[in-house]
Parts: sequence; structure tokens; C-alpha cells
Amino acid sequence: MFWLLALGAYLLGSLSFAIVLSRATGTPDPRMSGSGNAGATNMLRLAGKKLAILTLLGDLCKGLLPVLVAGAAGMTLAQQAWIGLCAVVGHLFPLYFRFKGGKGVATSAGLLLGLYPPAALLAMIAWALTFRLTRTSSLAALIATPLTLPLLAWQRPDALLPMSVLTILVIWRHRGNLRDLFAGRERHF
Repeated sequence: MFWLLALGAYLLGSLSFAIVLSRATGTPDPRMSGSGNAGATNMLRLAGKKLAILTLLGDLCKGLLPVLVAGAAGMTLAQQAWIGLCAVVGHLFPLYFRFKGGKGVATSAGLLLGLYPPAALLAMIAWALTFRLTRTSSLAALIATPLTLPLLAWQRPDALLPMSVLTILVIWRHRGNLRDLFAGRERHF
């Protein structure tokens, strides 16, 4: 059952709402325009608030749903976290879109929401505060994601290993943003 749910989570994660919505509305492919990222922030730049919000909600739900299903199936917390991580991997490397996906922030938030809501709340507050102060989405994600690890280590240590892997993946996907941040070239809103 674990492997079936993990595969299902990856396939669900591979459904890129930014790409689907851009095709359905005739807006530019987010992988080819703006920042080149298939995520809500780039959709905001390219297509406006409505499509950005729909992208955010879709990406969030594809991280949340597999965790909820795994929990309902009686999986352990660690198994739920690994299954949720498969959804994030699907978002990062989508099977349906030549393995070129987004950066996994919204899908990770959905995973955290299903796994341990206080960690999701912490991440969302940290993201919002950092974004408000810096107007830089990538920096907000780079601060919010690892900030959840101490709380998880204290309250949900069984999920710490998969969530550490998740943090490494999110930081790795933001490596170009890190270069731009250090060079003073990162995009701001």
C-alpha cells in the first residue's frame, strides 16, 4: 500500500497547475517566460492574481491530499511524510511535462499542512513576514522551509528525515535564486 500511495502522490504532484492553467487560458508557458518557474509566483507575474491563486491552491492541495489519504489508510507519520515528499518530487520533476517543474514551495506547504499544521502555520508566517520585509519570494521560501525543522524535531521527530530531504530539495531548486540574492540581482515585487 505504501508504494502504491507513493506512486500516486508522484503522479498527482506531476500535474502542474501553472502549466495546465496557462495552456487553458492562452497565457505564456511559465517555464518559458518570466522567471522560468512553473509556480504561483511566476504565474502572478505572467497572468495576474486569479491564475496565481488557482495555481497556489492547486499546488497546495496536491501536497495535502496524499498525506491525508496516507493518514486515513493508517500509515505512520514517517510514511505519510515520505508519501507527501513524493508529491513534491512530482512537482519538481513532473512526468507529464518533461520533468521541468516548479520549486515545490506551495506543494511543500500542503504536505506540512496535512502532516503537522503548526509547522505549516510557522512556515506561512515566516514566509509572509520575510516577503513583507524584503518583497522577495525566493528569500521567503529559503527562510520558511528550514525554519520548520526544529519544530518538527521537537514535536514530530518521526517526520524529521523526510522533511530534511524536502528542505534540501527546496534549497537546491532555489540555487539560482541564491546566486542572484548574493549578487544583488534577485527579482523583487
